[in-house]
Amino acid sequence: MLRMEIALFLVMVFVASIYFSAEKHYTQLHRTFSLLLVTVLVHLVLDGVTVYTVNHLETVPRFLNDAVHRLFLGSMVLVIYLFYQYIAILVQEETGKPRRLDRAARIFLAVAELGNFLLPISYTVTPEGNYSSGLYMLVPYCGVAFYLLLCAGLLTVNWRQINQKKKIVIGAALCIEFTVCTLQGLHHTWLISGMGITLMTLSFYLTLENPDILRAELTEQKMSMLYLKSQVNPHFLYNTLDTIRIQAQLNGDKTVADLLMRLVDFFRLSVKVDRQMVDLDDELELLEAYLELMCCRYPELRCEYDIDPDLGGAQVPNFILQPIVENSLLHGLKNKGYRGEVRISAQKTAAGMELQVADTGSGFAEGKKAAIDEMLLHYAKQPPKLTGRSIGILNVQKRIKLLCGREYGLWYTENPTGGVTAHLLLPLQEELK
Repeated sequence: MLRMEIALFLVMVFVASIYFSAEKHYTQLHRTFSLLLVTVLVHLVLDGVTVYTVNHLETVPRFLNDAVHRLFLGSMVLVIYLFYQYIAILVQEETGKPRRLDRAARIFLAVAELGNFLLPISYTVTPEGNYSSGLYMLVPYCGVAFYLLLCAGLLTVNWRQINQKKKIVIGAALCIEFTVCTLQGLHHTWLISGMGITLMTLSFYLTLENPDILRAELTEQKMSMLYLKSQVNPHFLYNTLDTIRIQAQLNGDKTVADLLMRLVDFFRLSVKVDRQMVDLDDELELLEAYLELMCCRYPELRCEYDIDPDLGGAQVPNFILQPIVENSLLHGLKNKGYRGEVRISAQKTAAGMELQVADTGSGFAEGKKAAIDEMLLHYAKQPPKLTGRSIGILNVQKRIKLLCGREYGLWYTENPTGGVTAHLLLPLQEELK
């Protein structure tokens, strides 16, 4: 029996070494899975030690056996609690619903751990092997059952809103653990709880947390960004060049030189895709080049900036502001003959850093905001788009979620005085690795 615990531990060490040596991710989901991996490793060590001590009651001191047993079963409840947390976060990201059961889950964890360390332990000796028994064993059994039922409830209630692959993974993991727990309950001497926990962890790792899968998603988003940049609206290029030609006729060389310089700056900066994250100052430099050209083309268009000077070095996903501003011009100010204002701001918030792009345009057409809200909320379910008006904002949303974390992202609000504001919530860090 001890050989199985050693084998399971070595498997999880291998998984953990791959996971932690891969590219780091700063999301609540990935942080929870990282904590889960560490806790599972500790639990498997305690599992192996307990298997030895419980089968050597005559040689191992009682206090040592009891201490190891309490730590082992306490870690088991903690592991299943972390599984619940992971699944709850996953469901929240899929549905957008708040996690309402977290407080009850934490209270139950505290009560279970308290009972684990206070209730007396007894052991049953059989020819097939020894195991702990009595009232004390209600703690881990009730704890595991409670959290598995919470997970099953989350899956059942939100079944239609969860991505097909994710609900299959969650369902399979729960079936594995329910099966192992049933077998353990029927055959107390089997001591296979570690097997169920390892299989649950592997199911999530292989399908949702595998670094190769995450790298593939990053590659997909980078290719999508490359395509987006390669599809700079040709009308913008042609009309801008026409503006330069007209200016050459009406003005001197300085105006032409300035316009050409800004055009060159825009294209020079827009093709820099070697880095996923750039300084906010670099992103604003590209945006200023774009807006100066647009303001020259549309003299009644005004641009204002309100940027916290401390945020210049903050890291943001590359090429996220220009598509948002272009969207404001084409779908808001175009209907007003490009007469109005675009205001770009960047400020610190309690949650990190918020960028805003506000316009005084015509606002959303009837039903349009609801459609955009739905698309941005369920961004992961949207197929990659290479055409259409929403490619820019969908691309921005996907890259923010993937590079910064699913708690960050893009959303829109309507301004009381007209027009709309795009909000981009980002983590406030000097560098994301």
